[in-house]
Amino acid sequence: MTHEIKRTYRYRLYPSEAQKAELARTFGCSRWVYNWALETKTKAYYQDEESPSFTDLSGRLTSKKKEEETEWLSEVSAVTLQQNLRNLNQAFTSFFEGRAEYPSFKSKKAGQTARYVGTAFGLSRREWETEAPSFEDAGTHPCSVVEGASVRSE
Repeated sequence: MTHEIKRTYRYRLYPSEAQKAELARTFGCSRWVYNWALETKTKAYYQDEESPSFTDLSGRLTSKKKEEETEWLSEVSAVTLQQNLRNLNQAFTSFFEGRAEYPSFKSKKAGQTARYVGTAFGLSRREWETEAPSFEDAGTHPCSVVEGASVRSE
């Protein structure tokens, strides 16, 4: 029997003003998408007695990003927005299995989070061939991307 060892690393970051603005925008969009999806699922259940799936909500989100009043959702990484749909899906699974209460809306006053998964980082093959720095330019401390990285505000 083998045991998998998991490690957690905690880092303190000091973002620049531009990075703070980008993080604030990401936190706001993430919160909005979660609340929109929760409202959509709740209304669909009570009005139509159906429960939209992750795939359905993902398609609706793509359409939502094309609408004029919500085009600002396109300014942040789509990966973080999709992850909020997955988080909501997991919250409903936990609720129906009796492990948690019904999902609640996210507040701006509570801790802000955004989750970046491995697909949010890295270069495509084309980018790697044309834009990747040489190993000499990479520095002495390479930093690998941790799958499922989360960013929180304090």
